[in-house]
Amino acid sequence: MTTDILDRIQTATPQDIRRALLTGSEIALIDVREEHDFAQGHPLFAAQIPLRRIDGEARWRIPRLDTPIVVYDAGEGLAHRAAVRLEGLGYTDVRELDGGLKAWAAAGYELFEDVNSYSKAFGELVEHRRHTPSLAAEEVQALIREKADIAILDARRYEEYHTMSIPTGTSVPGAELVLRARAIAPDPDTTVIVNCAGRTRSIIGTQSLVNAGLPNRVFALRNGTIGWTLAEQELETGQTRIAPEVDHQSAEEARAHARDVAYRAGVKRIGWDELEALKADTGRTLYLYDVRQPRAYESGHLPGFRNAQGGQLVQETDHNAPVRGARIVVTDDLGPRADMTASWLAQLGWEVFVLDIDWSSVVLEQGPDGGPSPRGPEGRYKRPYEGTDNKAAAMQAYLDWEYGLVAQLERDGTHGFFVI
Repeated sequence: MTTDILDRIQTATPQDIRRALLTGSEIALIDVREEHDFAQGHPLFAAQIPLRRIDGEARWRIPRLDTPIVVYDAGEGLAHRAAVRLEGLGYTDVRELDGGLKAWAAAGYELFEDVNSYSKAFGELVEHRRHTPSLAAEEVQALIREKADIAILDARRYEEYHTMSIPTGTSVPGAELVLRARAIAPDPDTTVIVNCAGRTRSIIGTQSLVNAGLPNRVFALRNGTIGWTLAEQELETGQTRIAPEVDHQSAEEARAHARDVAYRAGVKRIGWDELEALKADTGRTLYLYDVRQPRAYESGHLPGFRNAQGGQLVQETDHNAPVRGARIVVTDDLGPRADMTASWLAQLGWEVFVLDIDWSSVVLEQGPDGGPSPRGPEGRYKRPYEGTDNKAAAMQAYLDWEYGLVAQLERDGTHGFFVI
């Protein structure tokens, strides 16, 4: 590698990045450190691709080669190497953050801890604005002990639920909630409780059911399995309870309610012609996501659509769509999952569309979407809400951090979120 190649990488200032975020211009702000280091502090809309994974991940996560990309580190010397590597992959608008993370902080801009930070901050904003109802772990435990008429719905991925879960809980990953809640709790007198590991998916899941007009009383389990553990209550492991399939009438009712929520969030519905027009606009990044569960996706999906479970697409938007300012199209064969996912992405500030077409007229593809291989343990951030061996102090510190996110969003001032 010659000095000329190294020297030609241009730079961007923190002010340049902030301007792009505020004006809605496309930008991929990429932290090229390992995930653990990223989680110690980063700009709100930064995404993380470690230097060693650029070859395997960049073209998948940043599909348009002329996307404006800014890479940074904290002075380790990784950013320059990453910029050169990205140019080697064909990207034509790659810059380094001048002065790195220190320059961002010196400019007076906010640094956010943890991973998926802006989705978590958004969840806190939703609770703050909508006063999403919740119950403490001790209250839910008392209801279980009394054999009260309740249904506990776990909004995480099935794999997380299977690892550890609230006693009597059923796995209903986030985007499935509006579709399947009535099948689990058909009696409107049944109290529905939504949980996750911490706070975000509990809040978003509960508010999804409220927004969609579920007639039951609905509550989030306050602080999820973290709160449960801090209350010194036992979790179950290895559970396999899943939501039942829904009949046609129930699916149509859920579809109508979810479509109304998407409409209120300003989501546009498109067909094949409009999708082709979006694809033809080569000056904008376009992400296409089928938001069903992996098994359903692999059994048959629309050509060109990747798979991201709807709840996880909202929870991990920075990973699935690292180009802020891009467009996102979501779809599913029944409708409610796509509509609810789109409603949240719109509130997160994305230009999002639902592809509303007759799946029976399409030749579907089968198998996985061909995304990058999963990351291994190297450099991974140990999440305080995963597994069963977390220290109480770390879990409490995580909750304290989440409680402060609304104020931090206000100080940052770049988010553009709204809450219906």
